[in-house]
Formats: sequence, C-alpha cells, structure tokens
Amino acid sequence: MEALDNLNSKLNTLLKKHAATEAENIRLKAAIARHEKTEAHLAGKIATLEKGMAGVRLDGVVADADERENMRLQLDTLITEIDSILNTLND
Repeated sequence: MEALDNLNSKLNTLLKKHAATEAENIRLKAAIARHEKTEAHLAGKIATLEKGMAGVRLDGVVADADERENMRLQLDTLITEIDSILNTLND
C-alpha cells in the first residue's frame, strides 16, 4: 500500500510539473509572437528610414553653411532613430 501512495505522490508531482510547463510554454509562445510582431514593425520602420536617408544626398553641392548644418542635424536625427530601433530589436 505504501508503494501505491509513493507512486501516487510522484504522479501528482509530475502532473503539477507538467501543468506548470504547459503554462510556461503558452506564455513563451505568446511572448515570441509579440516579439515577432514588434520585429516586423521595426523592420518596416527601418526600411522607411533607409528610404528617407537615400533621399538625402550630400554631394558637396550644399554651399550654404546653415543648410549644411540643417542637413547634418537631420542625418543625426535619422541615425539616432535607427540606433534606437536596432537597440529595441536586440532586446
């Protein structure tokens, strides 16, 4: 009889562990789905930013110092946004 009680106890322990593992599996799958959605969104944002950067050309044609500084600030802003997106992707 003691062997049956011992076996029943072990079975209950295994069932609890299984239920906990199943719950964690569901939670992790949901987290993966959220991360994949975020990654797709950020990849689209990066593509948009890259298109915007492709439109900005510094061929040495900018003669005015104010215009050159304005373009430099725009590039700095774009690069900062890209860095932020890449950091978010790495998280």
